Amino acid sequence: MSILTDELLASFESSIDTFENSDTLPAEIYTSEEFLDFERRALFDHEWLCVGLASEIPRSGDWFTKTVNGEPVIVVRGKDGEIRALSAVCQHRAMQVCEGAGNDTKFTCPYHHWSYGLDGRLLGAPAMERTRDFDKSDWGLPRLRLEIWNGFVFVNFDEEAEQLAPTLSRYAPYLEHYDLENSICPGTFTLEGLPWNWKVMFENFNDGYHANRLHKYVQDFCPSDKSAFPVPWDDASNVIFREAGYVHIDAGFNPTHKALLPVYPQLTEEERWRSTFALIPPTLCVGTAPDQAFFFIVRPITAGTIDIEVGYLFHPTAVDHPLFDQLLEASDAGVQVFIRQDQDATTKVQAGLSSRFAPRGRYSWQEESHVQFNRWLFGRYSRWWPKS
Repeated sequence: MSILTDELLASFESSIDTFENSDTLPAEIYTSEEFLDFERRALFDHEWLCVGLASEIPRSGDWFTKTVNGEPVIVVRGKDGEIRALSAVCQHRAMQVCEGAGNDTKFTCPYHHWSYGLDGRLLGAPAMERTRDFDKSDWGLPRLRLEIWNGFVFVNFDEEAEQLAPTLSRYAPYLEHYDLENSICPGTFTLEGLPWNWKVMFENFNDGYHANRLHKYVQDFCPSDKSAFPVPWDDASNVIFREAGYVHIDAGFNPTHKALLPVYPQLTEEERWRSTFALIPPTLCVGTAPDQAFFFIVRPITAGTIDIEVGYLFHPTAVDHPLFDQLLEASDAGVQVFIRQDQDATTKVQAGLSSRFAPRGRYSWQEESHVQFNRWLFGRYSRWWPKS
């Protein structure tokens, strides 16, 4: 029997009021494979999905592949400098034409050597001259919509989707002095098979309530009671974020509680007294600190497992620091303490959500962003909910 009932849809109503009146979301939507299949159709087929950074492919011919909502996708910089997103599925017999990353002038499928240009056009198809009504112009690699926002590359499977950038305008002023598009990412690392639902990941990333509770001592410089939730937030917004205030200027997520790398030089004094944590669902979590920005690209695998690609961004002058490598290593070591604590908590949350005693809990004022996330979800759930 399907869990996608009218009763379940109606039950979300109690999760989208003000934080004072709202309940947490039903436990089964974090554990059900059927519900994740619904989310893939309702969210991931229609929303903007982050696949990486434009800076990963700086030269003509540079490309990388990612699996996006179950689809192998090539992100490539063409000869004209434009970045495109193409299906990696050969239009002959459906083999994936390439994997990993590289630099090439064309893509050639290993199976039968159909070759494609960097713009997806079919360039060559051996021994197809006897095939009736075969026109190469009909058989290019399908192209996805693509948008670049602050250096992050997003794709969308929905040709009718609205542009992304206007829906992120509330957060744009918080990033202006970071100039993320021109920041440096030393590389990313991927954590695979993490045992919790993608929504648990999003909630934890933007949860001010646990800041100096779960992270007692290591995050006392950024206490829970300095969380702030900019207003207004409306249902047209695709970003949910909070400010996280410090007890001193230029704080950092490491044992010294201070920024280890050079601070972004254009930041105002107010910006040096806070971090921000933002969700751009359903795939990107991004945050800021005085000396860096950081991001998590979240990819659901099953209802109870995800992969996360993690990266840091720094001002270009920081990379010129003679001790950059050592400072980055020390900064990352500090972040890993938070990651381990968060991993322990989210693993146990996911396990608890399978319990017969899993609650529809209540929210603290320090969790206001969760209700905003609920509203974002509900708007899309209700739009695509199956008709009874």
